[in-house]
Amino acid sequence: MAQSSHDLTGTRIIVTGAARGLGEHIARRAVARGARVGLIGLEPDALEKLAHPLGPATVWREADVRDGVALRRAMDECASELGGVDVVVANAGVLAYGTIAQIDETAFERVIDINLTGTFRTAKYATPHLIASRGHLLVVASALSFLAIGSMASYNASKAGAEMLALAYRTEVAHHGVTVGIAHPSWVDTDITRGIDSDIPSFAELKRRLPYPGNATTTVDAAATSIVDGLAGRKSRIYVPRATILAAVGKSFLHSPVVWPLARRLAIATIPRIEADIDRLGRVDQRLPTAPSPTSTQCPTSTGTSCPRP
Repeated sequence: MAQSSHDLTGTRIIVTGAARGLGEHIARRAVARGARVGLIGLEPDALEKLAHPLGPATVWREADVRDGVALRRAMDECASELGGVDVVVANAGVLAYGTIAQIDETAFERVIDINLTGTFRTAKYATPHLIASRGHLLVVASALSFLAIGSMASYNASKAGAEMLALAYRTEVAHHGVTVGIAHPSWVDTDITRGIDSDIPSFAELKRRLPYPGNATTTVDAAATSIVDGLAGRKSRIYVPRATILAAVGKSFLHSPVVWPLARRLAIATIPRIEADIDRLGRVDQRLPTAPSPTSTQCPTSTGTSCPRP
């Protein structure tokens, strides 16, 4: 891997959830710094559109992190095209709306399956490649790994679980020379965050009432830059914004009997309104914008799901 704290020349990186949002921008930033990148995601048109202008530095495969067979194949094929893997970014993630009383089982399970079990599958099938290169896994968790927010229980649970999964994995692969990092972004200006604000106005109000950095939204480019900086240095923790470390350090205090009276008052004032907004919305799933069709020609393949760029 690159030795400079910022240079990624020659580093081979695979990013899941690369079709849009934070994953897309991580890929762009990494290529700009000299990396070769494998893109894994669910939207082939968006993946092809991203890969095409990045040129021979990228390959892509369509795969769902809920499908272990497809994910393993995609990981292995990207590794083959790149000539190995130095870094894997487990970025794929979703959220669903609703309190525990409100959300349906299927939606809750989907969030856990993608955000937590999908991270497990990513780490599992990346392991042989990372052992071979003495590489690095970055798990994109969240500031909500530390801070519980009503109506976000499925997301909170999945991201707290992803953090613990990464910490356990770190101990399991240390003797192979593999390192593990965890990113904890707060709100990032992506389709997911904008979708929450649009779908549930009362939740946007709740965010505004949280203390900093819980009320701050980082641009996706700034968040991706911080994460790619962390990848270059194999940092064990990446906080976006940096003040998110306060939530990590103060986790026990934030959920202590000292703070609970304040949190309780905020919850009583906001949760019924959030539930009412979700009831009016009529769904608990988040519907992201449809990815635009690529402007370039889809490359011919036997399956139509991959486009390697030698």
